[in-house]
Amino acid sequence: MSFNREEALHRAMLLFWQHGFEATTLNDLTAALGVPPSSIYTAFGDKKGLFLEAVGCYLSGPVTSQSIIENASNGREAAWGLMEAAAIGFTGDDTPAGCLLASAAISCSDQANDIKEALAAIRLGIEKQLQQKIENSVAVDEPSASWDAEVLAAHTIAVIQGLSTLARDGADREKLLRVARTAMLVWQCSVTP
Repeated sequence: MSFNREEALHRAMLLFWQHGFEATTLNDLTAALGVPPSSIYTAFGDKKGLFLEAVGCYLSGPVTSQSIIENASNGREAAWGLMEAAAIGFTGDDTPAGCLLASAAISCSDQANDIKEALAAIRLGIEKQLQQKIENSVAVDEPSASWDAEVLAAHTIAVIQGLSTLARDGADREKLLRVARTAMLVWQCSVTP
């Protein structure tokens, strides 16, 4: 193979992030990677294989949703950490606006249902991790409180998806952070002792 695999994944990730799965053509990929289609097929199997590995690249940064959730002292801190990281990541100087997981499959046809399902499973996995963190922290920190951990986790993911859309529409980082801070107000209303 005549290219650096990690560099190829990074370039492909940026293309998929900017244009989505189906709108990114094999011609776009070969031009960006500087290789013939046969090299992509040899290295990644097909476009879907390349896309799924590019998603893995996207999810494996130095700060991940898993590390944010695991390192947070409670569910509220984890939710804020996810939204803050999203606001920063969705407005990077060297990356497309928004979230690859949110935007890559938005306009996929039925032929790409497996891609939509794979991305939905990733998002649901993050939501479930957050829900578990909320449930665990309530049991320890606020055992007399009644939290709807499922709804709080889903709310956080919904806000993150909304932040992605706002970023793609041109909102800057400060606006996204203000939206995230406002979304955190729901935590004050969600506890019933």
